[in-house]
Amino acid sequence: MTGEIALGGVYVPTLLLLALLALALTWGLTRLIAMLGLYRFLAYRAAVDLGLFVLILGALSFLFPQTGYSL
Repeated sequence: MTGEIALGGVYVPTLLLLALLALALTWGLTRLIAMLGLYRFLAYRAAVDLGLFVLILGALSFLFPQTGYSL
């Protein structure tokens, strides 16, 4: 993934956009986990949150390779 996407004439790395999307998805997933009370079964909440972010970012980068689209 070595591409860039043009947003209004500004080139933004694709990985940055995927990281922002992964951050939003991780935030929603951690809110759901907290609402269900599943954090009580986990030892280190911060490590689980970081792991979720890395897994989601990896999945997004695998699912959305460099597209070359201009938005």
